[in-house]
Amino acid sequence: MRLQIGLTGGIASGKSIVAEIFKSLGIPVYNSDQQARWLMQNSPELKQQLINALGNIYLEDGSLNKPLLRRFVFADPGKRQIINDIVHPAVNDNFIQWASKQESKYVVKESALLFESGNYKTLDFNILVFCPIPLRIKRLIKRDKISQQAALQKIKAQMDEREKMSLADFVIINDKFTPILPQVLNLHKFFLIHAF
Repeated sequence: MRLQIGLTGGIASGKSIVAEIFKSLGIPVYNSDQQARWLMQNSPELKQQLINALGNIYLEDGSLNKPLLRRFVFADPGKRQIINDIVHPAVNDNFIQWASKQESKYVVKESALLFESGNYKTLDFNILVFCPIPLRIKRLIKRDKISQQAALQKIKAQMDEREKMSLADFVIINDKFTPILPQVLNLHKFFLIHAF
């Protein structure tokens, strides 16, 4: 069994950049968020569970009603929890199947909600990408073309950074001053040494 590493970070923290570095080192990276969207779109069982719990969140052509889903996720904690309770187990099963087919010494599971879902407990080590909130707000405003208030709402919809830090085995600092590459390379060496 190869090492399974969790990679997470708050919205606009830069976890995708870190994931790309791991990929460039030849490490397979499973993107939980992309796979969740794919499963919600393509798994008949998952679609039915979501419809049963939330009503029809699909458009006439069968595609996800993304604006409605975003509203549930970012503005309605009750519906967000329902979605997470249905989608996370399906994504976790999918990850286990995917990981069993990889041939590298370790794999990385990239997930925005790694700690919130509890899935971090099933992994060997977990990495948090930390970025100061003011910088994340700037990135969100630029990336999503939203207001400062909307950016802050997205950040506040996620678990507090201090709580995430207490659960992480490693923290990568992404603050525009600390180089990311050496931090990832040090972790890469560590994981290769500790691989089974």
